[in-house]
Amino acid sequence: MQEAIDEFLLYLATERGLSTNYQLSVRISLEGFAAWLAKTRSRLSFNEVTIEDITDYLGHRKRGGLAPGSIKLLIVAVRILFRFLTARKILSRDIAGVLPLPRLSRILPETLNELQVERLLESLPEKHPAALRDKAMIELLYASGLRVSELVNARLENLNLEEGFIRVVGKGDKMRLVPVGARAREAIANYLAVERPKVVGKKTGSQIFLNRRGTLLTTVRVWQIVKQCARFAGIEINVYPHLLRHSFATHLLGNGADLRIIQEMLGHADIATTQIYTHVDRDHLKAIHRKFHPRG
Repeated sequence: MQEAIDEFLLYLATERGLSTNYQLSVRISLEGFAAWLAKTRSRLSFNEVTIEDITDYLGHRKRGGLAPGSIKLLIVAVRILFRFLTARKILSRDIAGVLPLPRLSRILPETLNELQVERLLESLPEKHPAALRDKAMIELLYASGLRVSELVNARLENLNLEEGFIRVVGKGDKMRLVPVGARAREAIANYLAVERPKVVGKKTGSQIFLNRRGTLLTTVRVWQIVKQCARFAGIEINVYPHLLRHSFATHLLGNGADLRIIQEMLGHADIATTQIYTHVDRDHLKAIHRKFHPRG
């Protein structure tokens, strides 16, 4: 089974071009499934696996507290593995194709309101170490809706402050062009002129944002910085980098931006992923209704 999983992961990497993080997630899911099969069913090959084995394992993981979203990802991993093995003639038939995907309840993303974002962006003390860098990062997270992984890997050669755009590499190694607002451009320019040159060293790459040793920032460190800035601002709710991405999309939509444009800027492959933001800003919808409906 391990050989089959390794061959499948090689296919995902070389032929499908899927991200390293997705490959790792699939590997963990499938190796856990294989270990359970060997231990509880004495299965040594996927040829021996039955649909009852698969459903029993899913039930086992569900009883163990695995979230519905993770159950769905597990089912998808098993389905595409069996489809792959059948196509390569390793299996005689695809027994996993009949597995249904669970319906997931829609969870609305948390967001900051515009006043909270303003407080967050203006809260960092000027004498705080790396204040210009931290402000520039938070401005860019909110201005362009970047994922934290996209932020830490953003490179100087992909940034055009004059034109107001940045190229970022998102999920599936797909590159997209995202606008950068005037306030964010100003903050980034200040950081590049004043703070970044002070930490540049022999090991420095072309990443925009650097740590104090002149090397790549980690995503964990960016989380810590965002939370620290939220404390400075006195914002009591849980603030994290992805919250700024949600706020970016929600505020664009609430101010009249087209959903397809927001999809492009977020780098969503499916418009359905972006549509969740249409359910968020209920206060704005109520205000529009009151303003325009004759009996609002």
